[in-house]
Amino acid sequence: MQDFKQNWPQDKAHQAQAAIDSEAITPPTPAAALAWAQALGLARLDAQVLLLHALGRSPSDRAWLLAHDRDPLPAACLAHFAALCRRRAAGEPVAYLTGVKEFYGLPLAIDARVLDPRPDTEVLVDWALEVLAGRAAPRVLDLGTGSGAIALALQHQRPDAQVLAVDASADALAVAQANARRLALPVQFMQSHWLEGVRGSFDLIVANPPYIAADDPHLPALRHEPLGALVSGAQGLDDLRRIVADAPRHLAPSGWLLLEHGWNQAAAVRQLLHAQGLAQVQSRRDLGGHERCSGAQQPA
Repeated sequence: MQDFKQNWPQDKAHQAQAAIDSEAITPPTPAAALAWAQALGLARLDAQVLLLHALGRSPSDRAWLLAHDRDPLPAACLAHFAALCRRRAAGEPVAYLTGVKEFYGLPLAIDARVLDPRPDTEVLVDWALEVLAGRAAPRVLDLGTGSGAIALALQHQRPDAQVLAVDASADALAVAQANARRLALPVQFMQSHWLEGVRGSFDLIVANPPYIAADDPHLPALRHEPLGALVSGAQGLDDLRRIVADAPRHLAPSGWLLLEHGWNQAAAVRQLLHAQGLAQVQSRRDLGGHERCSGAQQPA
């Protein structure tokens, strides 16, 4: 089989492997398919989402799988599911395989041009909404928007806000703009490297920049995601330093700068914020209890 896969185009090899795998799922039912996927090493939730995708059903329809766990599955569905599971076992994010990821209640189209939005980033959105409370028609800047997840979540929650989303990648902006059109959210977009070319002042600047060190041992597990959106110098702090240095000039009086960063970078980021003379320097914890976001306020 190894020689066969090397001599065929990659897509043909995947199709052949999927056909073989699907025959190994016996009986051809949802229950057997999920058991096979878990034996392959997939988390049960990932396997359920991929099976629902192969069936053309909503990812939230897991109750259907329970109610129909003994129903026969079409051979084409099994082959598609097996191919998806092989790719997931090789490290591809589920969002890339299904093409969609829910973030803050919004269904976002996702592909390999952008990072797969993480649930922990919703903590940053929660904090942003807190600091925007009571501000009429706030001006918001989202730096390194990627799929548009943060900007679109804030615009959806605060329809009165004027949200500008910036990214250096034209590919990422294409994904974000398509999401904004599909969701009918009036976020404005601009191609720029961080604050270069940005004009005006903002009540909130928010960013989830690259923050992984170049030699981080976890990088191989993220090989399917865009490297430029992950790595930021030897310590993972290069982009955070630049944003913190430039952002105060674009903050309105009492405006806030909020940043996501690595689980062990909070103290370093707080030091950067203090060095810029910002007030109310603090951090927030993610779902796992780590200090994942730090921020500060421009003096009035």
